[in-house]
Amino acid sequence: MAPRLDFTSEAFFRDPPKAIAALRAYGPVVATRFPLVGDVWITTTHDATAQVLKDSTIFTLRKEDGDVAGLRWWMPGLVRTIANNMLTMDEPDHTRLRSIVDEAFRRRAIVAMEPRIRAIADGLADELFAKGSPADLVQRYARILPLSVISELLGLPQADRPRFIAWANAMSSLTGIVSFFRLLFAFRKMRGYLEEQLRLARVQGGEGLIAELVQVEREGGQITPDEMVSMVFLLLAAGSETTTHLISGSIYELLRNPGLRDWLEQDWGRAGLAVEEFLRFVSPVQFSKPRYVRREVELGGVRLRKGDRVMVMLAAANMDPAVHEQPERLDLERKPNRHISFGTGIHFCLGHQLARIEGACALQALFARWPRLGLAVDPSQVHWRKRPGLRAIAKLPVVADAGERRQPSAADVQQRLAS
Repeated sequence: MAPRLDFTSEAFFRDPPKAIAALRAYGPVVATRFPLVGDVWITTTHDATAQVLKDSTIFTLRKEDGDVAGLRWWMPGLVRTIANNMLTMDEPDHTRLRSIVDEAFRRRAIVAMEPRIRAIADGLADELFAKGSPADLVQRYARILPLSVISELLGLPQADRPRFIAWANAMSSLTGIVSFFRLLFAFRKMRGYLEEQLRLARVQGGEGLIAELVQVEREGGQITPDEMVSMVFLLLAAGSETTTHLISGSIYELLRNPGLRDWLEQDWGRAGLAVEEFLRFVSPVQFSKPRYVRREVELGGVRLRKGDRVMVMLAAANMDPAVHEQPERLDLERKPNRHISFGTGIHFCLGHQLARIEGACALQALFARWPRLGLAVDPSQVHWRKRPGLRAIAKLPVVADAGERRQPSAADVQQRLAS
């Protein structure tokens, strides 16, 4: 029995390779307790992780009664409605919904959006210090960029983006049961808003992915009204939250590793290669959703019983020394890079292409505009949110010219960020 690791602790988020190596010493699959989920098996190797993700007949996202494996009896109906999306569905429902959004995505030509994404990043970089210095790079840049991109992609009004930011902040604050119930208020507001946007698209048409989804629906796509709301909610939330933490985590690593930053700035054609390594090393999404074991099976030498629950630890797969040489080392030139940050199997991340483009554009726009950007605090003063399953920097205070600053105290920075 492995010791129960606190997956929300500062020590875990500050040095995942150390904690993961200690956990892996107990085996490829270990029993533990996860916040909100309860008792669960977790994978600690690439092979065990891939096996669970690829075998959707044994490791299912739904119980035999059709309920989502990760939901608890006390969770309200609103959560169940939102959770009823393609990320929590097995076949054939997964393919039914995935084909609808795949068709809508094909019509939007994600690769063609790169110039527009770079323009949004350039504009946000220009305004980074408009409200003073130091600036919290999470709130003023890393969060706003993916929210702006996905909002534009969906065809949502630009004037509504402040409310998206408020909702995103509410989702980021999820750390336990108390904050979970606080989050329900934001969920209700968001659901009502999305229902209205879908109604308008059905009546008026429009531009963007919501209009494309409505058109696919009209052309015979099999999707219920609740599934449509959950689909758009998923695209808006998943299409922004995880990329926010990829961007902020990548920038943090570059700011504390000047040699890596110099290497990247010498040739921005290397940005794609660097983003792949940040996806592996930062691993914004640490765990998958819980899966239900449909029948007795051996996984990593451990006998799992029917009814057990298992979660794959993507961060551990990305730190597996059997797959990655010196996995604890951030190597922007790493080739090959067999990270599994976007998952694998039928649930491979739909937005992987968009996330990669946003990550590269965010880095290049920021450092091109602020070549002397630096941390406003010592790295030891940077902290992570106590959010289970997501590695999310809480605040990242930066200054425009690190060469001409005095080292502010933590109190100075807190006061100026709050103003």
